[in-house]
Amino acid sequence: MFKAILLEKGEQGPIPQLVELNDSDLPEGDVLVEVDYSTLNYKDALAITGKAPVVRKYPIVPGIDIAGTVLESQHDNWKKGDSVILNGWGVGESYWGGMAQKARLKGDWLIRRPEGLTAQQAMAIGTAGYTAMLCVLALEDHGVKPEDGEILVTGANGGVGSVSIALLAKRGYTIIASTGRPEEADYLKGLGASDTINRNELSEPGRPLGKERWAAAIDCVGSHTLANVCATVKYGGVVAACGLAQGMDFPATVAPFILRGVTLRGIDSVYAPLERRQQAWDQLANDMDSDVLDNVAQVIGLSEAIPKANDMMEGKIRGRVIVDVNN
Repeated sequence: MFKAILLEKGEQGPIPQLVELNDSDLPEGDVLVEVDYSTLNYKDALAITGKAPVVRKYPIVPGIDIAGTVLESQHDNWKKGDSVILNGWGVGESYWGGMAQKARLKGDWLIRRPEGLTAQQAMAIGTAGYTAMLCVLALEDHGVKPEDGEILVTGANGGVGSVSIALLAKRGYTIIASTGRPEEADYLKGLGASDTINRNELSEPGRPLGKERWAAAIDCVGSHTLANVCATVKYGGVVAACGLAQGMDFPATVAPFILRGVTLRGIDSVYAPLERRQQAWDQLANDMDSDVLDNVAQVIGLSEAIPKANDMMEGKIRGRVIVDVNN
């Protein structure tokens, strides 16, 4: 028997419960993993609270992140004792995820945990940090350099925003953090932001083109915020878009793209190719300082994940939330 959070379908939305399961309850897969840690991401909070139709199939174990050790494998790439990481691939949405002490998965979804990175540190990074690295790599692919000017990070208090700031700061960029919680300015500056702005400056309907300010941006918010970010990026700049905290809509015009040559780069972390995933994780293992990880993450027990999901939806969480499934 092992512990898990299980979401059952109810008339008013998902019914989350802490339950005990058997190995035979697990879905099909060619690798059985003993889970050490998972995480609570925004998508997990949506799934647990039912605030958005994230879950595709019930019943389901939430948790889009997994760090653990292979117990059994019928996959050629994996053997018992291997340390592995999983992000995305529909896990926690249409396939059982990481908020359990065991997970049966497809070996093709797994990557190796880089040496020097503990399971807990990997989950302090998690999908949010991995997505942040994909965003940073996208800016670097575009040729953005620290001397080009300020980099804007929206949704800065969230997991992606927090890690993005830390990664960009280590590379010498000047970062402006957009947040709806001005009281968190010291936290954001501690991560490496040079200054903060109130998200209200970007969240309302704006002009097709504004004053050029940002050399590049990482946007975790979408909707009017993304539109306004694109409208204020400098000529030839790039925006890496990875989130929809404000909304899935994009009420913009083509003006920034055809008059200033702005590039909008979509960042998908769910189905990114394995080679790109491993590149991102290997870079994260080199670039993330342990003290930064301690600063951006809190550890909770499995039973705490359900109430914490509600806190996350109410904007009461900053940074990363690690779920110790064995506590």
